[in-house]
Parts: sequence; structure tokens; C-alpha cells
Amino acid sequence: MNESEIFKALADPTRRSIFEKLATGGMNASRLREGMTISQPAMSQHLAVLKTARLIREERQGRFVHYEVDPHGLALITQWLTKYKAYWPQRVDALQALLKDMDP
Repeated sequence: MNESEIFKALADPTRRSIFEKLATGGMNASRLREGMTISQPAMSQHLAVLKTARLIREERQGRFVHYEVDPHGLALITQWLTKYKAYWPQRVDALQALLKDMDP
């Protein structure tokens, strides 16, 4: 797994939205689709891309699959950002502030 796969997965606004929903807590695909105009097959494809990028993981619970954010994928993003923090401290600090402001 490399950073480009992670950023490629997050380049799609629908996948970012799904990832942000999962960042608030794990849920199944049906619950993830609530409030979104997306078909079940499209949701499955987006979840597969996020899973391949190791941004989310799944756990089967009876008939349902429960999805949640995978901390390993987040660690790769953090490592990538850490490399550039020495070069652009003000920009990274601004990004961190923006991300903090985006948290609910």
C-alpha cells in the first residue's frame, strides 16, 4: 500500500463523504446510504475502493457487514504528511486547523 492509492481513493467526493461518515462511527452499508443518492451496487464499489486503500475495514455481523475506519490507513496518511511538515510547517498547521474545524 502506498500513499498514492490512499489519495486516489479519497479523490472522489462520494468516497470522502463515506469515509467522513465512517469516521463518526462504524455502520453497515444500508445506514451509510441514508441521505445519499447512491445505489447499493455503487456503494459496494466505493466501499471496495476504500477497503483496498486500507482506509476502512469490514467485519461480518450476521447478515450484515459492519464498516469502520482502519487506523493503519490513517497512519500511512500521517506518515506522508509528517515528511512534508518540515518543509511547509505553516501550510500543514493550516491544514490541521482546517481538518479540526471540519470535525463535528
